Amino acid sequence: MMKKTLILGGARSGKSSLAETLATSSESVTYIATATAFDAEMTARIKQHQQQRPTDWLLLECPLLLTEALQQLSGSGQTVLVDCLTLWLNNQLYHQPEQDFTLVRQLLADVISQFNGQLILVSNEVGMGLVPIGELNRVFVDQQGWLNQQLAKVCDEVIFVAAGLPLYLKGSSDAAD
Repeated sequence: MMKKTLILGGARSGKSSLAETLATSSESVTYIATATAFDAEMTARIKQHQQQRPTDWLLLECPLLLTEALQQLSGSGQTVLVDCLTLWLNNQLYHQPEQDFTLVRQLLADVISQFNGQLILVSNEVGMGLVPIGELNRVFVDQQGWLNQQLAKVCDEVIFVAAGLPLYLKGSSDAAD
């Protein structure tokens, strides 16, 4: 199967669970984790995610070099699940705030559009609330929105998850693979 799926949703919407369910149909899965544990609460979240994943999945921790990791895994025959693009973008903004994010988004979109294999991407939809207070918060919401839009264009399937229920925005659950 050569499908690229983008799963969007809010915090605790069920997007990671859906992504993991989609990946379990594959014989070989590489899970790319982008989270960095900055505090005890994030450490607990990471541990929860680790415990719910199948033990035979390969794990690649990739807080910054996602584009390079995807290039290396393209054509490997494995399903690649990236969880999540929101934390990856946060890491980019934190570690390299002066970089050209238009270029960063374009490089990632290009690698994803050329990816050879099944790719499942998880990302938060953060722009459905109030405009955040603080410049950095607004920059993050803008960058996340633009990243989601750009990746939705290059993915075969886009699913929005709310309350654990998937809504297919592009492609469909019964479409031929």
